Amino acid sequence: MSTLPNCPKCKSEYTYEDGSLLICPECAHEWSLDAQASDVEATKVFKDSNGNVLSDGDTVTVIKDLKVKGSSSVIKIGTRVKNIRLIDDGDHDIDCKIDGFGAMKLKSEFVKKV
Repeated sequence: MSTLPNCPKCKSEYTYEDGSLLICPECAHEWSLDAQASDVEATKVFKDSNGNVLSDGDTVTVIKDLKVKGSSSVIKIGTRVKNIRLIDDGDHDIDCKIDGFGAMKLKSEFVKKV
């Protein structure tokens, strides 16, 4: 059993050392142990279009018409979204359920906190 930490990017357990770096053979991510220690302490802060800090369970309002991918429908400006969940998954920050549309992911730059 390896005592090396899992890859912070893909969570692979097959990391190995190369000099002062740790390398993941699955995603080719390279990092140092010092960088990993500082990354654990830092948490991502999500902000809306006005710079207000968002948190889980907040209610937000959409600030521009958003086209729904794969559909001809549009989420209109002013649509309220209740009980958001913040995620760190790619380029979308908010996971939510919008009445009339269902489950969706939104970018925090297109919403404002109510």
